[in-house]
Amino acid sequence: MSQSSTPGPQKKPSGQPPQVPQQQVRTAPQGKKPARQTQGPKKVAPAAPAGTKPTAGSNAPKGKKNTKGLVRPAPKAKVRRAKLVLAKIDLWSVLKISFLLSVAFGVVTVVAGVVLWTVMDLTGIFDEVNALIGTILGTEGGGQTIQELVSLSQVASVSTIIAVVNVVLITLLSILAALIYNISASLVGGVGVTLTDD
Repeated sequence: MSQSSTPGPQKKPSGQPPQVPQQQVRTAPQGKKPARQTQGPKKVAPAAPAGTKPTAGSNAPKGKKNTKGLVRPAPKAKVRRAKLVLAKIDLWSVLKISFLLSVAFGVVTVVAGVVLWTVMDLTGIFDEVNALIGTILGTEGGGQTIQELVSLSQVASVSTIIAVVNVVLITLLSILAALIYNISASLVGGVGVTLTDD
């Protein structure tokens, strides 16, 4: 039989230490810095939804402070005052105003007289007064009544006359009072008036 030609494992001499394979160390070429290790992808904060305000301290710059509560209210406007002197009154304006007011007062006088007479007649006050007067004088049912002495037409006519007289008197007295005031204001000064925009 022929023996195989493959040699068996060779035995190392016993006096020498085992050889350790040296690792090859790669050195960076001169003039170039070693590349930095790349970090992973940066995390981006999600965008806030529309209509929401950013919270204080989240994305606000460090150099700016929140001055929301430090705003001073606007000062209140001062009330302006103006001192005026009524030195003269226009007589024509006094005539118009006094005539208009006196006419209104005359109409009220006539209407009030007619309404008062009608109410007294409807409520029977005239009849009771007539009966009382007849009992006192002893002329029950035979004398004149109040309706005959003071009729509605007489009341209306008398009220109208009084109203016309009042219109004339009030108008003349108003003009006279304004004239007297103008004369006195020219001598000693008019009435002081203070106006404000309050």
